[in-house]
Amino acid sequence: MPEMGTLFRSELMCRCQLYLPPEAAYNCVAELGELGLVQFVDVNPEVSSFQRQFVSEIKRCEEMERKLRFIETEVIRENLDVDQDEIEPMAPAPREMVELENSLTTVENNLTEVNTNYVALRKNHLELTEYKNMLKQAEIFLSETRFNFQDSDETTRLLDDPEENGVSDVKDEHASMKFNIVAGVIDRARQVAFEKMLWRVSKGNVFIKFSDIEEEMEDPKTGNTLYKSVFMIFFQGEELKTRVQKICEGFHAAVYPCSEHGKERRERMMGVNTRLEDLHTILTQTTDHRHRLLLAASRTLKSSYVKVRKMKAIYHILNQFSLRDSQRVLIGECWMPTADIPAIKSAITTGAQNAGSSVVPTIERVPTTEDHPTFNRVNKYTIGFQALIDSYGINSYREVNPSVYTIATFPFLFAVMFGDAGHGLIMLSFALWMIIAESSLEKKRDISEIFNIFFGGRYIIFLMSLFSIYTGLIYNDIFSKSLNIFGTNWSTNMTFAANESAPLKLGETLMLDPKNPNQYTGVPYPFGVDPAWQAATNKIGFLNTYKMKISLIFGVVHMSFGVILSLWNKVSNRRYHEIFLEFFPQIFFLLFLFGYLVVMIFIKWLMYGANYADPFSEHCAPNLLITFINMMLFKKADVDPKLEGCHTDGMNYEIYMYSGQGGLQKFLVIFAVLMVPIMLFGKPAHKIYKRKQEAARRGTMRDELLGGDAPPEEEEEGFGDIMINQGIHTIEYVLGSVSHTASYLRLWALSLAHAQLSEVLWIMVMRNAFSSTSYVGSIMIYLIFAAWAAMTISILVLMEGLSAFLHTLRLHWVEFQSKFYEGAGYAFLPFSFRTVLKEAAADDKEVMKSISSA
Repeated sequence: MPEMGTLFRSELMCRCQLYLPPEAAYNCVAELGELGLVQFVDVNPEVSSFQRQFVSEIKRCEEMERKLRFIETEVIRENLDVDQDEIEPMAPAPREMVELENSLTTVENNLTEVNTNYVALRKNHLELTEYKNMLKQAEIFLSETRFNFQDSDETTRLLDDPEENGVSDVKDEHASMKFNIVAGVIDRARQVAFEKMLWRVSKGNVFIKFSDIEEEMEDPKTGNTLYKSVFMIFFQGEELKTRVQKICEGFHAAVYPCSEHGKERRERMMGVNTRLEDLHTILTQTTDHRHRLLLAASRTLKSSYVKVRKMKAIYHILNQFSLRDSQRVLIGECWMPTADIPAIKSAITTGAQNAGSSVVPTIERVPTTEDHPTFNRVNKYTIGFQALIDSYGINSYREVNPSVYTIATFPFLFAVMFGDAGHGLIMLSFALWMIIAESSLEKKRDISEIFNIFFGGRYIIFLMSLFSIYTGLIYNDIFSKSLNIFGTNWSTNMTFAANESAPLKLGETLMLDPKNPNQYTGVPYPFGVDPAWQAATNKIGFLNTYKMKISLIFGVVHMSFGVILSLWNKVSNRRYHEIFLEFFPQIFFLLFLFGYLVVMIFIKWLMYGANYADPFSEHCAPNLLITFINMMLFKKADVDPKLEGCHTDGMNYEIYMYSGQGGLQKFLVIFAVLMVPIMLFGKPAHKIYKRKQEAARRGTMRDELLGGDAPPEEEEEGFGDIMINQGIHTIEYVLGSVSHTASYLRLWALSLAHAQLSEVLWIMVMRNAFSSTSYVGSIMIYLIFAAWAAMTISILVLMEGLSAFLHTLRLHWVEFQSKFYEGAGYAFLPFSFRTVLKEAAADDKEVMKSISSA
């Protein structure tokens, strides 16, 4: 039975050839696109994109996409909702392409025609509106403006017909007073420049009258609001008339005829109003017709998008096939998971049956030495953790996948630094909200890039919050306060009473002393830290030593586990020599030095105690840092004569914790140092030995087969290059073991910093709410609590949480994965309609944003 892929390693992959009959190739590829388990390889890399077999079909699909984009733009401008199909349509058959093309062409032509007519009607409506306002303002102005001449009737008006007023004799007498008039509409923004130009050209021989149009007007093409004014220009002479008309044309001013006779103007006004009413009716009918067209188009818009994009993706894949055997078969190559070959065969068989082909498509494995793609099966729970690993580098083919271990170690190490049950509850509530409402939030995840990141890692946040609550209970730290769940095992008097003989001392401190039988009962707290430490002034010193030691323990265990995982890679790849030349030296070096330091921590915890008698009291406990330094330097510590109680049975318990410790430490250091030359010279020596064996074997075969005439051998990597490369790896591991062990102390540092920030925030902010005894204090407590809650969420949960997350990510990428993880692979990218449509939807949003902004 073939080996299957698991959570711990990537799937087994194979390269195959597909033999598809041309009449069924489209349907077969469509079925594979729905399945999403095949990554196609281009067998025609040298052929240009414009010389491939299905390039015309792709161009037709792109043209249909353009038409759909045009229709979608019109639908959005109409503020219509696009229907979302609950069931995604399948890829249409090739014969349906013509029908879909004709349908989209018809819709586009109808919309184009309606839009053209609509714009023309609106332009006509705008012109009539301008003309109406011009006539209205001309009637008002010319009715108010009168020029009274001597010996003439007072009713004589400028530009009025003399016969109409019964004063025909004035015509001859005052012919020289005849004025020309040019009236029209101009944009308000050009009004000042227009007036200046007329004044300069005419040298002040014109009279201009402006009046703003209050009626709202819109641009026929863009729909933008227009702000215009009516102008009337009075002047004398035909030469000046020509100049005025050219200036109006240059400033894009619309000039309309303005009669000198009031009766004619009023008749034109009535005609314009009648035409506007008729035009308004036509515009309403045109708008309704356009709305119906767009409403019908919007109902099938998304399904048409899906069909066109699926067709385009299918033809793009078919262009990667090769047509051979007198154009009777299409041959393509692809990568696929070995475990899914039966499902893939079933899919292409179904495609051939749907196409009515009598030829059965076949799949054949192709032996290859190419690097295989990496395929890790994920679900909504594990995809976030896999993304953390892939961000560092895609794991090499069949390499150990660290994501499954990261599911446990990542939230735990995060919680060690973020240990506060209260802050963990805030994170838990946020994660539960995203998990419970994930079906509705899935559609809105792209509204913000930050929210998209949070939503994608909702299960990571959920586990980090659970572990944070657990470590918070271990530290007994909840919003910088403690819970007394099981009752304290310390007998301290926490009640303060002041009198004349014993006044209250504000600076008095409370020290917890485990060796004082009146304070400590000798029984440890059942779970976590005793709440009595919350009020102790020596709390930081106690927690410092505790958190520093557990940080070293977790670090050495984490790194050792990484080295052990490298053994799995070596066995899987059958590099058995590396087990003896690399794995054993590495694990011995790490455990004999830093593993021994962890063992000493446990021995010290078990042997020594504050309530123990000499020689195992706290005064006799050796300093592990000094002990480790003396161990590395082969230096013997000086005996302190003042600690007589620590010297019994020939043992100095303030230096050594057990007999033979000095000799064992020397052995461990020497043995660990001896591992360095094995790591440095072992693999190069083995490689040179294997190279000589291979050269001797090839030489024997060459002499037997070719009689000594053979082509020159390829140049191989020199011994110096091999040694440099191996030396870099050896130095990196040796120095990295030291620096990485120290790097895990960030667990202690960030945990201490988080606890202290939480306590400072409580003291500086929240405690002020309880200091007031007046009625104002009852109101201030709400305001102070709001400020404290806001700073808790923003600083302690978000900022500190992000800091702890980044430090945890570094511990996994550098300290843990560097021990075994190569990360030199490339991802398996199968042909999937889901991926194609998702990427296209993302592009659509960007295009729609640009359209909306425009």
